Parts: sequence; structure tokens; C-alpha cells
Amino acid sequence: MADAETMVKRGTLYGVGVGPGDPELMTVKAWRLISTAPVIAYLVANGKDSTARDIALPFIPDDAEHLVIDMPMRVEREPGEKAYDFGAAAIAVHLKAGRDVVMLCEGDPFFYGSFMYLFARLARDYPTIVVPGVTSITASAAAMGRPLSARNEVVKVLPATLEADRLREELMTSESAAIIKVGRHLPKIRNILGLLDLATRAHVIIKATHEDQQIIPLADFTEDTLPYFSTILVYTGAEAW
Repeated sequence: MADAETMVKRGTLYGVGVGPGDPELMTVKAWRLISTAPVIAYLVANGKDSTARDIALPFIPDDAEHLVIDMPMRVEREPGEKAYDFGAAAIAVHLKAGRDVVMLCEGDPFFYGSFMYLFARLARDYPTIVVPGVTSITASAAAMGRPLSARNEVVKVLPATLEADRLREELMTSESAAIIKVGRHLPKIRNILGLLDLATRAHVIIKATHEDQQIIPLADFTEDTLPYFSTILVYTGAEAW
């Protein structure tokens, strides 16, 4: 006779993209899963509020259990790996008991999303479904009213954490680029764009689609850091729009 654990149907883990900020940009599928979820999981950075939870809050059931995963934002990888181990173990408790878990993900779960690390730990043992969402990059282009690329143009996504030489090389061989994870790397980005004579072709988009969204030409932005939810769009090719 099968033991009690194997008799219980395992729950499904859903990695659900909630989009860049505006709750109305969530997909119908994301809304359906969130609004019926028995367990809602999400990351908080250094014990602070969760942007993903805030976006989805209007749709989270009052009786849903919240599973909070505290993520220390450090350069070292070990604290983050331990947080993912803890989160995966906590989620697994619910899945083993037959409860579905909806993991809220800012933007898209598989586009530089933290969910990929939980997916790697859990997908082999539990049913796992990824629900894509609107990314901050496409939201930023929409907010600016300018396409990311057209016809045969190549658009690149460049993490600001790359070495300066690599960033310079990539920007020299692209028609348009979206620079993410800027934060404290802004002086490096500003210097590279200045050397390539591209500073006037770059815009900073802060908190795209949020109520306090800002769009600022990089040449007019005087601070040395950017908030986490920021993107720099650079149009290096011909002026097509």
C-alpha cells in the first residue's frame, strides 16, 4: 500500500510574471492564478516590501497564505543561494501537501528573474508552470513612444554589471540597446556613452508604468545612482523614428 505522502497529489508551482508595475498590464492568466491561489510566494529584498506583491495585491485572496522569502542583496553569491535554498524548501512543504503555490515575479519570470533559481531547485520534482509577463524593457519603450528596433535592426540587452570594455564593445555594434541593473554602475555607463558620443541618444526610464514613472534624457540626469527599477534605452543606429 502506498504511504500517505505518495497518495496525496502534489501541488503545482506557478512562476507568474506580474509585469513591470501597472496591475492592468498583468495577463488574464496571471490574474486567474493569483486570484485563486491558496499560497502566494514572493521575494523581499533585505526585509523590505515586495514590489511584485504590491502589483498583484488587488487580486490576492484575503485567505491566501503568504510565503515570504527574504533575499539579502549582496555582491557575494552565498547569502542569496542560502535564501533560494530556504525558499525552495518552504515551497516544497506546500507542494508535498498538495497545495498549489503561485510565485509572484516582477516583469517576466525567465527574463533575468529570480524565479529561475527556484525553478532549478524544484522543477525536477514538482509540476512547474511558467507564466510570462510584460518586461520592463518593452514597457520602457512603450512609455517613451519609440520602438526598440525595426526591420533588420538588432536590439541588445546589456547588464550594467558587465566589464567596461565588454559594454563598450557591445554598444559599438548595436542599433539599439537596453541597459539594465544600472544602480551604482551609472558613472561607468555615462562615461562609456560619452566616449562613444551616445549620451544624447540615451534616456533613463525610472519605474516604467508605475504612477511615479519618470523619463529623463541621460544628459539631463545629474545623479550618480539609479533606483533598482530603472532602464537606460540607447538608440545607436540611424534616427528612424
